[in-house]
Amino acid sequence: MPASDFLQVTEKIKTQYNPNDIMIVITGGEPLMRKDIEFCGTELTKQGYPWGMVTNGVLMSQQRLDSLLNAGLQSITVSLDGLEATHNWIRNKKCFSNVTKAIALLVEQVGIVFDIVTCINQKNCCELNEIKDLLISMGVKRWRLFTISPIGRAKSNPDLLLNGHQLKDLMEFIKKTRQEKQIETNYECEGFVGKYEMEVRDGYYFCRAGINVASILVDGSISACPNINSHFSQGNIYENNFLDIWNNQFKIMRQRDWMKTGMCKHCEVFKWCNGNGMHLRDFESKNALFCQYNMLKNLTHSFESPKDYLLVD
Repeated sequence: MPASDFLQVTEKIKTQYNPNDIMIVITGGEPLMRKDIEFCGTELTKQGYPWGMVTNGVLMSQQRLDSLLNAGLQSITVSLDGLEATHNWIRNKKCFSNVTKAIALLVEQVGIVFDIVTCINQKNCCELNEIKDLLISMGVKRWRLFTISPIGRAKSNPDLLLNGHQLKDLMEFIKKTRQEKQIETNYECEGFVGKYEMEVRDGYYFCRAGINVASILVDGSISACPNINSHFSQGNIYENNFLDIWNNQFKIMRQRDWMKTGMCKHCEVFKWCNGNGMHLRDFESKNALFCQYNMLKNLTHSFESPKDYLLVD
């Protein structure tokens, strides 16, 4: 998509919303492959938007970082998915050294908010303590951990998906790491995790898709979280006015009683999780692809009661 097409939309958004209150995040694919990121960032800054990006860090250098900062970059997230062999395996390329160099640059940079994100899978779930020690030794202050959902290439690759015991071990690891207070650690908005809510993340679980998160995809589609099934798109900037879509569509994401189907139909905790994340919904059946709460609950009989399993009522 030409940057000018995107910038026309952000200019129109300013007619109804204060751009200072809207954070724009450029993601991908890999944003640094575009040579006009600095141009786009500069224009967003002129329009009044704070902006950031998510990157694999491979193409980051001091020169590129300086040019991004000059364009108004305020935040950046870098993906590190394990120790060297594991990171290179999940990324399908030998790029671990590039990523650690990028992280080292960001640690030394004053005035930018940055964090590291790690996608936990069968290969790296046994490396969590080593990854933590590595990040702390590098001076990283913020670390977010994801579990991989059965979408994209993970749908057909069991090595990318955790089982229930591994998910529980991950929750306990994050809980312990947060108690240690050596690095700010959060479980990302992957799903509702029952008794672990507020022990593994700063805020109670809430899927923000279509509520206060929207996205414009590479083909112009207007959606919410980019992880959501593309069929949930609400319109297209080449055919529709973005503000009309934002103000009048997105009902499927803002009224979620339709999610009471499949494993969610009679779930005792629906009023807390609201059917889990939109990215975990199959478009045709509307059923959930999987449920973190059930995976954790099924490991033990000690949390059969919602009152036992939940922190709040």
